[in-house]
Amino acid sequence: MNKTLRVLLASVITVSATAAIASDNWENSDGTLNWKDSSGTLCWRDSNWTPATAAKGCDGALTSAASDVSQSKITLQADTLYDFNKSDLKPEGKATLDKIAADLKKIKLEVIITVGNTDSVGTDAYNMALGQRRAQSVKTYLVSKDVDGSRIYTESKGKSNPVASNATAEGRAKNRRTDIEVVGTAAK
Repeated sequence: MNKTLRVLLASVITVSATAAIASDNWENSDGTLNWKDSSGTLCWRDSNWTPATAAKGCDGALTSAASDVSQSKITLQADTLYDFNKSDLKPEGKATLDKIAADLKKIKLEVIITVGNTDSVGTDAYNMALGQRRAQSVKTYLVSKDVDGSRIYTESKGKSNPVASNATAEGRAKNRRTDIEVVGTAAK
């Protein structure tokens, strides 16, 4: 038997054995569960247990994830929020954040991540600090609108995460932004 045929035969045997283990891991041929004790209340796992072979209702069986989890990402251009090279919010930026704060009251908030970004003008250290100040100003404003500050995380990407070329004034303007990511579930 040549080497290729032996490898193919070994692969088929391995896959067949794995399929046989997975297919009868939780049910006997009569459809009853293998891994419940005599009282029918305790489930057991063997070394072949996987989430895919978990029996419904048994310890370790997975429940379906909540389907109403919502995640959205909002990008706010820095020209709307801040003056050039500043982190103080402009009135237009505050108005935008007011709308976001109102929308947040409609959900059960999990987390908000604000990420400050800058263009390439300036040093890495300066832009990291400016991006952090911008992200922090968004957090501070949202907290002033009764958003739970313990759920808001800030970070800066400085000039390391451009969305446009920094070779033009238009591109640099697009890179001066704050990204806001909101994760929550529908309020009940």
